[in-house]
Amino acid sequence: MEILETETSFKACVQEIQNSSGYKNPLGFGICRVDVGQLNSDKVLQATYPHINWNENFGSAAIFIKSAQEQGFTIDFTANEVIVPVTLKFLEGCLNAFTPYSDEAYGEAHKNIQVVSALYTRIKEYGMREGEFRLVFIFADAPCVSAEATYLKLYALSTSKAPLRSLNLNGAFGALTNVAWSDGQPIELEWLRANEIELKFADEYPKIDFVDKFPRFLQHIIPANNTRILDDSKVRFGAQLHAGTTVMPGASYINFNAGTTGVSMVEGRISSSAVVGDGSDVGGGASILGVLSGTDGNPITIGKNSLLGANSVCGIPLGDGCILDAGIAILAGTKISIAPDQLALIQAANPDVQLKESDTFKGSELSALNGLHFRQDSQNGALLARRSTREVKLNADLH
Repeated sequence: MEILETETSFKACVQEIQNSSGYKNPLGFGICRVDVGQLNSDKVLQATYPHINWNENFGSAAIFIKSAQEQGFTIDFTANEVIVPVTLKFLEGCLNAFTPYSDEAYGEAHKNIQVVSALYTRIKEYGMREGEFRLVFIFADAPCVSAEATYLKLYALSTSKAPLRSLNLNGAFGALTNVAWSDGQPIELEWLRANEIELKFADEYPKIDFVDKFPRFLQHIIPANNTRILDDSKVRFGAQLHAGTTVMPGASYINFNAGTTGVSMVEGRISSSAVVGDGSDVGGGASILGVLSGTDGNPITIGKNSLLGANSVCGIPLGDGCILDAGIAILAGTKISIAPDQLALIQAANPDVQLKESDTFKGSELSALNGLHFRQDSQNGALLARRSTREVKLNADLH
């Protein structure tokens, strides 16, 4: 691309590109470095993005697309995913177009310029393997096909650029490879098997931290300053942690496409697609069921300022200000007793919902209601619900 001297010429160039026949703004895009298989170089084991764009920065996308096309790469705007190799000429074309902003490239508003500039310098100094860096576009939120696009979606979730449960992650497990992770690096299991004898005799067999298709959250994401993760194995990549969240060690875990939308304490399990609201506390060993573990495919949301007691199990959505006592399980089919006076109080706290006149409810009939306190009768073991009279309040010093 020719050197653009002014912001006006840059904007005119972007407009011309976007007005070209068939052009389409991408939903997400970015430049990644890929780790490929030690035996099979066509297999992508991991894709690392220093910066991703999600439904934003369409001017940068236009420049990336134009520069890639000038290097002979086809951008199919009707495809769901497009992946092209990054070349030095591609980067030079982008830098020419970004010239008006070069003096402010390291500001937050120009991360894409920083990415291109840093990668250009690195390649000039150290070179690169063929296909080591790739430009990835997602034009439609369709099922995942490539590892590169799957990682881009997981980045969008973990950086909070896309809301939880908003992206199509069907096909993700098929797109990713099950690998051995050693100090953040993926190793083909087939390569380890093929070289096991030599590696072990030479005392060079790597320390394997875990085996999974997904890396850990902290391998790719820098959390907010007031977010604490006390054990890196407790949060899977693709999870989303709101600033101020604390994830304690022990029985805690946050799966991909799950997490917190406010300041939260997590000492239990937040399964895939489960979402915990601001000010809520998932107690030690408590478990929020995921879409594959007894929730009939309905993802669970825990409202604001709610408490799941130690070792409790929550299988229904909860509203705001709810309490689930320690050690009890509330599932969709669980039978729960409510005294008439408590039912009236619960109805008053949920005026938009018409509750049936009964003293027994299934868990599903109480889904997403505010102000519920689930308890167990210590004499007969019956599960009860009443209007909560306690305020759940996190310790501000801990968050």
